[in-house]
Amino acid sequence: MQSNTDFILASQSPRRRKLLRQIGISFIQVSPRVDETVTKNLTPEELVEHLAIRKATSVAERKTNALILGADTLVVSRGLILGKPSGAFEAADMLRQLSSSTHKVHTGIALVHKQSNRIVTAVESTEVTFGRLTETEISNYVKTGAPLDKAGAYGIQDDRGALFVERIHGDYYNVVGLPLRRLYTLLRKYFSDLMTF
Repeated sequence: MQSNTDFILASQSPRRRKLLRQIGISFIQVSPRVDETVTKNLTPEELVEHLAIRKATSVAERKTNALILGADTLVVSRGLILGKPSGAFEAADMLRQLSSSTHKVHTGIALVHKQSNRIVTAVESTEVTFGRLTETEISNYVKTGAPLDKAGAYGIQDDRGALFVERIHGDYYNVVGLPLRRLYTLLRKYFSDLMTF
C-alpha cells in the first residue's frame, strides 16, 4: 500500500511510526502544534476523536496538499481516564488501578486532506484484562522507564507490559496505538484516489 501524495503522520509516537512502516506506507513525521487541554465535557471516545482531528488539522495548515494522519489514545479504567503518566509515581498508581481488572483502550484517528476538504474520523475501542500485579512487578516495570510515554502507563508490546495482559477483546494494534484495519478501510473507502492498494 502506497500513498500517491505526501503522507504525514502527525505524531511523534515511535509505536505509530513502526506500525505504519509495518503496512508499507512511506511517510514523514511532523510534530503537531496543539494544546491537548480540552475544556468541553466529552466522553472518552469523543475526546480521542477531537484530539486526533486537532493534531491532523494543525499539520494540514502547513502541508495543504498532503494526506495527514492524526491519532490519540486513552485508557479508561473504572470510569477514570488514564493518559500518559506525569512521572514514575503516577505510572505506578495507574498500574495498580489496572491490576486484576478490565479496562478500555480508545484510539481516535483522523485523516485530513486539506486540498480536497476531506476530514474522515473513526474511533476504535478494545477491552484489555490485566492479571494481578505485585508491587515488585509494578516497581520493576516503572524502573525501565517504558510506562512513562504511554497512555495507561503500559505498552502491550513491551517485554514486561505484555506479561500483564490476560486477554484482549478487539484490535491488538489499537492498544499499541493505531488500529491498522480501521485505518486501511478508511483509506480504501475515502482516499482511494490518493492511494495505491
